Amino acid sequence: MYALLFRMLFRRMDAEKAHHLAFGWIRAAARTPGLRALAARVLAPRYLALRTTAFGRTMPGPFGLAAGFDKNAVAVDGMAMLGFDHVEIGTVTAQPQPGNPQPRLFRLVPDRALINRMGFNNDGSAAVAARLAARRAVFPVTVGVNIGKTKVVPEGEAVQDYVTSAERLARHADYLVVNVSSPNTPGLRNLQATEALRPLLAGVREAADRAVPGRRVPLLVKIAPDLADEDVDAVADLALELGLDGVIATNTTVARESLGLTGDPAIAAETGGLSGAPLKDRSLEVLRRLYARVGDRITLVGVGGVADAEDAWQRILAGATLVQGYSAFIYRGPFWMRAVHKGLAARLAASPYATLADAVGADTRKATP
Repeated sequence: MYALLFRMLFRRMDAEKAHHLAFGWIRAAARTPGLRALAARVLAPRYLALRTTAFGRTMPGPFGLAAGFDKNAVAVDGMAMLGFDHVEIGTVTAQPQPGNPQPRLFRLVPDRALINRMGFNNDGSAAVAARLAARRAVFPVTVGVNIGKTKVVPEGEAVQDYVTSAERLARHADYLVVNVSSPNTPGLRNLQATEALRPLLAGVREAADRAVPGRRVPLLVKIAPDLADEDVDAVADLALELGLDGVIATNTTVARESLGLTGDPAIAAETGGLSGAPLKDRSLEVLRRLYARVGDRITLVGVGGVADAEDAWQRILAGATLVQGYSAFIYRGPFWMRAVHKGLAARLAASPYATLADAVGADTRKATP
C-alpha cells in the first residue's frame, strides 16, 4: 500500500513538501490516543532478544532514527510509535535559522537515495530546549540531541556557539551529539580536523557537565564518510583521548562519480549531501575502521545506507552497538521498522551469538590480525 501511495502521491510532490505532509500525519496519529496505541501495536512489535544497552540505558532494540528527520523535537513520540528504538533530534543550532533556499531536498529514486542541502533549518536551541522540557512522554524512548554550528557564526567562534546549545539542551538529552560533518554549512567540516575538534569537544563536555551537575550526559561526535582513512584514525584516537562515549559513522557524502548512480544526472549534480543506499559501502568501511581502532572502549553508531535488516545486521557485526536510518524510511514507509526488527531477530536466532552484544564487532575482530 505504501509503495502505491509513494508512486501515486509522494513521488509527484516536491520532496520537502512530501516530507512535511507525511510528518504531519505522524504527529496527528501520535496525538490521538486510540490511533497511536493501535499503530504502536501493529508497527512496533518488540523482540526481547533485541534489547540493547547503550549509554547506560536499556532500549527495546538497536535501531533508531537518524538526525535530520525531526529537527525541532516535535514528533519524538510519533517516531517511537512507528517503532524506532531511539530518536535523534536535530541538528539544532544556537540561533534559529531558516536554512538554505528551496528547493533543497531531492530524490534519486532509482538509487534509493536523497540529496539535501537543508542547511540546519531549525527553531534554535532555546526553543527546542523549551519544547523538550514541556514534553510529556507517551512512549518511553531514548532521545539523542544533535547540535551544530549556526551558519552566521564565524569558524573562530564555533566553540562558544556549540557551548551555548549544549548548555541549553544537555539536561534534556539522553545523549548529546556534536555534528561537525554536514556538508551544507560552510566551513563546518573543517572542524573535523583534530586540532579544531579537540577544543570543541572539550568545551561541549565542560558545558554539559555544568548544565547537568550530578549526571554525565554521554557525548558523541558524528563524522563524514569523506574523511581520509588516516583522519578516521585520528578522530578515533581523539575520542579515546577525550573520553568520548561514542562516534556516529557516518553523515552524508559529497561524492557522486564513485557511487555508480543511475538516477537523473541533473538531480545527481545538485549540491548537497547524498544519503541512502549508495552510501552503504563507504559508511561500512568507516565503521569497521573505527571499531578496529577503538574496539569496545566506546560505543559506535552505524548509519548511512541502511536499507533493511541485513544492512543493520552487517553494521552490528562490523562494530555498531546502535544502528540508525532515515532515507530508506522515505522509500519504504511506516512498516519499515517492523521489518527491520523482525529480520534482525531472525538473523540473531540463526547466528552463533547468544545476544546482540555478543555479535557487535564479531566480523571485524575476525578480520583484524
